[in-house]
Amino acid sequence: MTKLFIAWQNPETREWRPVGQLTRHGNRYRFVYTKGATKARDFVPFGRMDDLNTIYESIELFPLFANRLLPKNRAEYHEYLEWLNIPKGKDEPLALLSRTGGIRGTDSLMVFGCPEPMDGKYVVHFFCHGISHLSQEALQIIEKLEVGTRLYLMLDVQNSFDRMAVALRTEQPKVIVGYVPRYFSGDFSKLLKGATQETLTVLVEAINREAPIQLRLLCQTSADWPKGFRPCSGTDFKPIVNSGGAERKLKRNTAELPGS
Repeated sequence: MTKLFIAWQNPETREWRPVGQLTRHGNRYRFVYTKGATKARDFVPFGRMDDLNTIYESIELFPLFANRLLPKNRAEYHEYLEWLNIPKGKDEPLALLSRTGGIRGTDSLMVFGCPEPMDGKYVVHFFCHGISHLSQEALQIIEKLEVGTRLYLMLDVQNSFDRMAVALRTEQPKVIVGYVPRYFSGDFSKLLKGATQETLTVLVEAINREAPIQLRLLCQTSADWPKGFRPCSGTDFKPIVNSGGAERKLKRNTAELPGS
């Protein structure tokens, strides 16, 4: 994983927009704002990265993102990797951020990778969202799920908080056990059109009964990659400043490394 997007939610309108892009080039990290930041109502740039028209570079992961990862010196780090189903040696920061979504309870930001074709397939791993808002019955069913159990996608068009919401349910009994992360709901809605049980599957990848609720239920989705399908291709995802453009401004001096 070499490219991630960061989405921001307006606390009043609850609208989500991609506002930035994080990439890694060799031993350097690069952050740029995307055009979604110019459209997001009341959006304020992050900390010292206060210029929408600047390319920021650092040999260290920017604090805005590093603060969303569990430090490797923590005693529970090995267990953390098990929850994410990422083997040691593959625990590169962008891979960890992509798997967890970089979610913290103190802000309205999410981090996600843009899916790429894998042997003609759309394959993504994600933790179910919204589990803390489910009924006690649903929580008990989640506890009984096993790795490999198939789940089913369901458009939740009457969801008052998110008209694009895509729910996940069990087969029997038919109970919602979580939601697809908002940053994937648009893709999933498109994939559901014309899909069959053979061409689109969602399987339980891990049940982490001792993990925090946001890392409880890990799923994997696999679907045929539709012809002409291009995720993360809207205007909001385009960088404001082209990294190859003549007018770009670049901050890479160690004294100017931006904070969160």
